[in-house]
Amino acid sequence: MQIGIGIPNSVRGTTGAQLLEWARRADAAGFSSLATIGAVSYPSYEELTVFAAAAAVTERVRFFPNVLIAPARSTAELAKQAATVQEISGGRLTMGLGVGWRESDYALTGRDFTARGRLFDEQLAGLRRAWAGEALVEGARPAAPPTAGVPLLIGGSGDAAVRRVVEHGAGYTAGGTPPEVTAPMLERVRAAWRDAGREGTPRFAALAYFSLGDTEQRSREYLLDYYQPMGDMAGTIAGSALRTPEAIRGAIAAFADIGVDELVLDATVSDPEQVDLLAEVALT
Repeated sequence: MQIGIGIPNSVRGTTGAQLLEWARRADAAGFSSLATIGAVSYPSYEELTVFAAAAAVTERVRFFPNVLIAPARSTAELAKQAATVQEISGGRLTMGLGVGWRESDYALTGRDFTARGRLFDEQLAGLRRAWAGEALVEGARPAAPPTAGVPLLIGGSGDAAVRRVVEHGAGYTAGGTPPEVTAPMLERVRAAWRDAGREGTPRFAALAYFSLGDTEQRSREYLLDYYQPMGDMAGTIAGSALRTPEAIRGAIAAFADIGVDELVLDATVSDPEQVDLLAEVALT
């Protein structure tokens, strides 16, 4: 199983210099991917902009928004942004996409929260057309330069997410659920993939939050703030982060046992020293 690391684009107080240093260290340490989380309605750094900058200071690490709330953006703009990162990075982008749960993300971008599922279905097909150099609306020119395409991992927990993986995706990404909750969803995707006659096997990614060293208070404060709209659930998420080497190694083993291909350990504090600390635990 590959091990990715989240870059702290959503941790308050993170600086641009820290983001670039984080990317350099992750690339040198051997992590498989740099991942982001993000919400339009939270004061975070925009995911694809961060990746464009990170591509310039790295050589091998892949880039993985996990997940980017796609229907809160227009298909044309998202296709153009992703194609730009894919070209600048030399093909290192995989997109984790979902519909999200914050109605405010849609209010701020003038999109219809109640129609987000339908918008997402239309968007997934539109992204493929845009990356193939096709126009998205009659009479318009293509929105993005042609690209070999960007692998898509779809997030979500219902039947629609399974269908979207089979119809449009290279696989599925589990958004922060523990292994025992993630495993049944992976089985549903595998079964649907086989039933649809898709070749090969779907790729599976999962996410878990971490911090190491004397950082627990800062880690908790960040997660409580980020998930504040969830109410009491924010406390559960803040308490579930992996904060010891033993907890991290246990999670790695548990996710590997259920067939996850890549586990992303997502940052909850912004000090780039966290990259080195995690590498010692997770990559050795």
